Amino acid sequence: MFQPLQQRHIKARFVSNAAILVLTIISAALLAGCSRNPGGTNIGGDAASRDHQTAEMEMKMTPAANPSADAPTAPNQVTIDNFAFNPKTLTVSVGTEVTWINRDDVPHTATSTVKPRVFDSKTLDTDDKFSYVFTAPGTYQYFCAVHPHMTGEIVVK
Repeated sequence: MFQPLQQRHIKARFVSNAAILVLTIISAALLAGCSRNPGGTNIGGDAASRDHQTAEMEMKMTPAANPSADAPTAPNQVTIDNFAFNPKTLTVSVGTEVTWINRDDVPHTATSTVKPRVFDSKTLDTDDKFSYVFTAPGTYQYFCAVHPHMTGEIVVK
């Protein structure tokens, strides 16, 4: 009915060792999953893995990967993307309508720097547009009221 004391200790040690083994395997599996980046490239891996990771990063950072960052999609258009106005300076003729389009995933504005404001868009969400017709020659500097470090200018001749 009762097991000898020695048999109970052996059984308890076996169960304890089995539990430690299972926990070790689970921990190893979790750590192996943490050593990989979301793209699946081994962060601490061999040179080939590092080369692949570098190539992935270069592809993501190359402006050609983002067509809207290269140039406006239409004449007399300023694209807002990556916290920048593109082109930074746009030259147009008197009477030209300029359109700003927000391609960024955060809100921006196109706001004249002079007061009273020559033009001031509402807050533009993603893909929103704002247009203004420039009726007098001059250089019109503007900025994003949400992100004041973003600046640009329209030169009207």
